[in-house]
Amino acid sequence: MKHRIALTALFVSAVITLTYGQESSVKPKPEDTEVWQPVPKVVIAGKTNAEPPSDAIILFDGQNLDQWESARDRSPAKWVVSGGVMTVNKRSGDIRTKQKFSNYQLHIEWRIPSNINGSGQSRGNSGVFLAATNGSAGGYEIQVLDGYNNENRTYTNGMVGSIYKQHIPLVNPAKKPGEWNVYDIAWIAPTFNEDGTLKTPARVTAFLNGVLIQNNVEVKGETNYIGTPSYVKHGAAPIKLQAHGDPSEPISYRNIWLRPEGITSEQ
Repeated sequence: MKHRIALTALFVSAVITLTYGQESSVKPKPEDTEVWQPVPKVVIAGKTNAEPPSDAIILFDGQNLDQWESARDRSPAKWVVSGGVMTVNKRSGDIRTKQKFSNYQLHIEWRIPSNINGSGQSRGNSGVFLAATNGSAGGYEIQVLDGYNNENRTYTNGMVGSIYKQHIPLVNPAKKPGEWNVYDIAWIAPTFNEDGTLKTPARVTAFLNGVLIQNNVEVKGETNYIGTPSYVKHGAAPIKLQAHGDPSEPISYRNIWLRPEGITSEQ
């Protein structure tokens, strides 16, 4: 019996050795790590980074406000359109897109007037709400404000390029009043569990004038002027532009387009 057990053990050892030797002799091939599916769809890029690619939704092309409505009551947007530019009409309030969006890439250009006056938060204040969750109130704001050369002193989590009251921008590449600034933003919308609790938070990556200012930051909740941010369950939402109501000359916007991932029409 002892001899039989010894022979069995010797046989198993030989098989293991032979198998290991065969496996170690197999050389990896380049094809082992090649992935062929899925094939990304073809998108035709614009001639410049400012021009919309072939799969973009044009939200403002300088002609009209057909893609926008009043955030207050959903009546037609009443901002001023002239010379390919739309300018804030503070008397008519905020405007928002008629369509709702989930995740997207957004391009938007904005200008602080050259004859701006005021100081702090009253110096060309507006904002891009990346998801406007409750009409004229609520949402997640990236700040629009004069910040050229740090001459406009204000709290840094409320300066140009900030995720308002949450994330200070990494740097300040703002141009001087009268020149056009450009935001390129990647927005990842939050998701929620059935019971309304947060499943995954919103995230933002943003460039101002081609310079990274927010690097995949985790949004803490909806923008609050007073108090800490928090989440309330929502789905796809419009994008909102703010009419802050400053006494200073109003802000202008142009060339707004978006590459969506999952959109719905406003119901």
